[in-house]
Amino acid sequence: MGLFSRSGGASWIIVFLGNPGRRYEDSRHNVGFRTGDALAEKLGVKIDRSRFRALTAQGRIAGQTVLLMKPQTYMNLSGDAVREAVQFYKVPLDHVVTVSDDVSLPLGKLRVRRGGSAGGHNGLKDIIAKCGGDGFPRVKIGVGEKPHPDYDMADWVLSSFSGKDRETIAQAEKKAADAIVCLIEHGADETMNRYNG
Repeated sequence: MGLFSRSGGASWIIVFLGNPGRRYEDSRHNVGFRTGDALAEKLGVKIDRSRFRALTAQGRIAGQTVLLMKPQTYMNLSGDAVREAVQFYKVPLDHVVTVSDDVSLPLGKLRVRRGGSAGGHNGLKDIIAKCGGDGFPRVKIGVGEKPHPDYDMADWVLSSFSGKDRETIAQAEKKAADAIVCLIEHGADETMNRYNG
C-alpha cells in the first residue's frame, strides 16, 4: 500500500552512507553501506540498481515500500543523491532515514535520533544542506574514538577494523538493520527506547 498511490513509488528512503570503491569497503566510514547489505539480505533484495547517483533497491517493511540507497557520490556529496531521490518520490524529510558511522560513540554502540545537527559528520552535513533541513531520523553506529588526539580524523575513519572489533561491528550492523525495521514499523520513540540503551 505505502503512503503514495503512484505505482512503484516509495514512502520511505533509507540512506546508507559510505564511500564507493573496494579500498573503502572495510573502513569505519562504510558501516552505513554494510548495514545496507545486512538490511537488503533481511528483505531478500540486492542493492545494485543504479539510480539517483546511487545503488538502490526497493523492498517492503511493515507493508510499506522503501527505497534502500547507497550514494555513489563519495561521502561529502551524499546530499546530491538523496535530494534527487527525495524530489522524485516526494518523500517528506521525516521519512528519510540515514545510517552512518559515529566517532563519538563507543565501538558497536547504536544511537537512534529523530533529527538534529550533523555532529561533524560530512555526509550528514551535506544532506542537511541540500535537502533543506535536519528533521530526518538517523541511526548512528559507534566506530570508536581515534586512538590519539594527534591522529588524523580522515585516516581514522578510513581505517579498517581488525580482530574482535570486526565481529563487534558486524553485530552492530545487523542490529542497526533491525533498528531501521523497528523505526518504520513502530516509530522513533519506540526505536530509541529499544536501541539507545
